[in-house]
Amino acid sequence: MKENKWLVAGKGLIVGATMIVPGVSGGTMAIILGIYDKLISAVSSFAKNAKENLGFLIVFAMGAGLGLFLFSTPLSWLLEHYEVPTLYFFIGAVLGGIPLIQKKSGVEKLDLDVLLYMLLGAVAVVLISQIPSDFLDAESYGRVGMWIVLLIAGIISAAALVLPGISFSHFLLILGLYNRLLNAIRIIDLGFLLPLGLGVLGGTVLLSRLLENLMNRYPKATYLIILGFIIGSIAEIFPGIPWNGEILICVIAGGAGFFVTYRRKVYF
Repeated sequence: MKENKWLVAGKGLIVGATMIVPGVSGGTMAIILGIYDKLISAVSSFAKNAKENLGFLIVFAMGAGLGLFLFSTPLSWLLEHYEVPTLYFFIGAVLGGIPLIQKKSGVEKLDLDVLLYMLLGAVAVVLISQIPSDFLDAESYGRVGMWIVLLIAGIISAAALVLPGISFSHFLLILGLYNRLLNAIRIIDLGFLLPLGLGVLGGTVLLSRLLENLMNRYPKATYLIILGFIIGSIAEIFPGIPWNGEILICVIAGGAGFFVTYRRKVYF
């Protein structure tokens, strides 16, 4: 069934904006908005209905690209001047989407294997966060070397796009490329954006096919590990409890984020 193009573009806009915030996953937001499964299927099974899938992906990508472009500056400003309330809003938004992921997993009660799958996902996020920040420093290579490094970084970062709970922007921050990406978006630096984008595209196609097979064959394990990713990512970006006048603003911001995503069916 074809989706409304404006709705797809709008969801892409939100996902694109979300990807800018370190620690917040665009994939998680795609699940919350009910477009994640369609995205994975459109990429991994592209040839089965090339025309429809291409149209869907173009509309979504245009929305996501616009979201990146429009919100990179204001979100950077918010994170610089109001970091804690902004992070509380996104943490609330992620928490509001957890019931949907639990529903997709088909789990109705908490038992040992459920906890183990979730723990596996959470541990993976923690391990990723331990990667040295200068692991891939594109600036230290020549022009050709920088293209190769950016291609590799794009392929690696594709995992953060495909897997909910792993933040694309946080992953780039770990790799030492986040600030350069924001600047490249502002000035439209194709020498940076093109190789990174090609790497992301290739990695996304390969990982989407793998993930679609896992979701079809092992939905319980796959969605529980994804839930573990999300829980781990929340722990990574939790800024602590502000014991001052800011705490009320944080509670309101977190509640607003939770309400918007928990009540997503009203809006989307």
